[in-house]
Amino acid sequence: MTEVLFYHLQNLSLESVLPPLLEKSLERSWRVVVQSTSQERADALDAHLWTYRDDSFLPHATWRAGDAEDQPIVLAVEEGNPNRAHVRFLIDNAELPADSGSYERIVLIFNGEDADALAAARGTWAACKSRGFEVTYWQADERGRWQRRD
Repeated sequence: MTEVLFYHLQNLSLESVLPPLLEKSLERSWRVVVQSTSQERADALDAHLWTYRDDSFLPHATWRAGDAEDQPIVLAVEEGNPNRAHVRFLIDNAELPADSGSYERIVLIFNGEDADALAAARGTWAACKSRGFEVTYWQADERGRWQRRD
């Protein structure tokens, strides 16, 4: 069964939150697709994942790369699973893909300070529940650590 995790960003940026979540996915030997809604955002994340830390980088490519199928992380703007990913991250209000049930985990990261993003996340939550997916909601505490909320 697909597990869907909703990460509520509040006083945190996607750029600070995404790399550690991707690192955890790679530690578990999961392949990942990160789906945004624009090529510009995917390109900005592409640059960020190479430089987010002085002592590390995350191996990845965009969907345009000729070897995308061999990459542990692929940044995409459309549906599809070019690298046979186990996990799909949805950012920038990207919609739940038609093949959602084929992933072990979907991680939806949304900006809780944006009314449109909040409404989209609520709609996706309802869609996931109706499909029988296991859903959980996560919010960062005052120290920036993720806490599961019920």
